[in-house]
Amino acid sequence: MKAIYLKTAGAIALTAAIAACVPSINVPLLPPEPTVPVAAPAPAPSRDPVPAIQEPRYENYLDAPQTPGTWRYQQSAAGPIAVFVAPDGNGEFLLSCNRRDAAIGFWRSGTSASPRAMRIRTETTARTFQVLQAEDTNPYLTVDVPANDTLLDAMAITKGRFAVEVEGQRTLYLPAWVEVTRVIEDCR
Repeated sequence: MKAIYLKTAGAIALTAAIAACVPSINVPLLPPEPTVPVAAPAPAPSRDPVPAIQEPRYENYLDAPQTPGTWRYQQSAAGPIAVFVAPDGNGEFLLSCNRRDAAIGFWRSGTSASPRAMRIRTETTARTFQVLQAEDTNPYLTVDVPANDTLLDAMAITKGRFAVEVEGQRTLYLPAWVEVTRVIEDCR
């Protein structure tokens, strides 16, 4: 073996022996700097919190029982109106024709200081609208759609019924009776 290897091996062994003789010193670690908890800002409360409604969920709205009530058709100065009247006599949902604007209004009973979402579901389509409190004194949330909107056709020809969902209110499962079709056709 070459002399250089012996010298190198001896130097490494001597270094290891000297290092083993040095006592280890336990240096205490510095405590972590205290963190001051910062509270997350609370979300701003909505002007009109949407109440939670507990109602059964149906995979297909056609499996849900029809909302009790009946449709009534009437004429007004602005155009025809179909009103879905509950057994207690209150109008739960209205379809109103505004011939001047060539629009049909969806009116759902209820009040709200802020906009809410209204979803109309039929057998072939679903659409969500932002509804606002009616400008008159009637307690209804309303939105207008053009009289030639394809959603209206889907509502008229749907298989038996369509669903009206509004945040914070129970869902209406309304029959697609002739009054609905008549308002749509009379408005076109």
